Amino acid sequence: MSNLCLVTETNDTAKTAPIKITQSKKRPVTMYTAKKWIYARAFDGKPKPEDFRLEEETVPPLKEEEFLARAEFLSVDPYMRIYILAYPVGSVMIGGQIAQVVESKNVAFPVGAHVFGQFGWRTLSICNPAGIDIRKPYVLPEFGSLPRSLGIGTLGTVGNSAYFGLLEVCRPQEGETLAVSGAAGAVGSLVGQIGKIKGCTVIGLAGTDEKCAWLREIGFDCAINYRTADVEEELKLAAPNGVDCYFDNVGGKLTAIVRRQMRTFGRIAVCGTISMYNDGPTLVEDPQRDFVGKQLVQEGFSVHRWTDRWFEGIEQNKRWIQEGRLKYRETITEGFENMPKAFIEMMCGGNIGKAIVKV
Repeated sequence: MSNLCLVTETNDTAKTAPIKITQSKKRPVTMYTAKKWIYARAFDGKPKPEDFRLEEETVPPLKEEEFLARAEFLSVDPYMRIYILAYPVGSVMIGGQIAQVVESKNVAFPVGAHVFGQFGWRTLSICNPAGIDIRKPYVLPEFGSLPRSLGIGTLGTVGNSAYFGLLEVCRPQEGETLAVSGAAGAVGSLVGQIGKIKGCTVIGLAGTDEKCAWLREIGFDCAINYRTADVEEELKLAAPNGVDCYFDNVGGKLTAIVRRQMRTFGRIAVCGTISMYNDGPTLVEDPQRDFVGKQLVQEGFSVHRWTDRWFEGIEQNKRWIQEGRLKYRETITEGFENMPKAFIEMMCGGNIGKAIVKV
């Protein structure tokens, strides 16, 4: 509002009368430029730097019910290698991230809030949650003094994969023996620790001596370097009575070895098959005899089966961290420009714990 003075004349007498004129004030429009990594060439074997292309685009103004979020931490995970094959070349690389809301026309996602969303490899993302059926974005719950990056790790999809995959699929019982492949990875390292919490003897299979040493540090009863050890013999020594539960992240020949040493009524949870993501299927002996003779149960799962219990898993894992019973490790790569590098290294086993890119 502005007070102006308008001059009028009556009977040759000049008079002044104050009036109010409403002036339109428009908020300045902030223009944003987003960076995004494109799936530029179909993968042939292991991903390579030239399979990706960095592009920029201008972010359009928000529509009703949308919000704009700026990436803070981005996840790189094995599943991306397979799931991206369902998208055409030229698509934005898929993946989850922790981001901060910078503009919003959605009251459920206020400016300043930190959210998790499957926004892909982007620095800025516009989202309308109403248009998403599964893997909906959500405002992060309170983590207290714990780092926000855990929202894409132990206190997010990764942690829930370990929590629900082990407890709902493998259903371990106190006194049983649990074997975990990919044990030093983001999911596997948590699975083993939850197994210990539930009273199991836990055997981890990992690919370097450094990883095996870390597994022992966080409570695994035994860690086997599958690259250098005779896994079959080492597994017999670690589990002379056989394996009751097997949480499988890798598949292939390693899984065939473990399956042969499963006990009657053993349970296998299949979270992934990373050993075949880069190089294609591995020829293994027919598993049917083991399944019939030992009456084994094998079940694959997607963590989004438990969407309705999502925050149960997050809260329980958070309590275990706060109690000192669950430990985590992050391999953090700095810089959005290093997304392909972090992804390629993770696919080659270069990470311990969760692989993360910090923007």
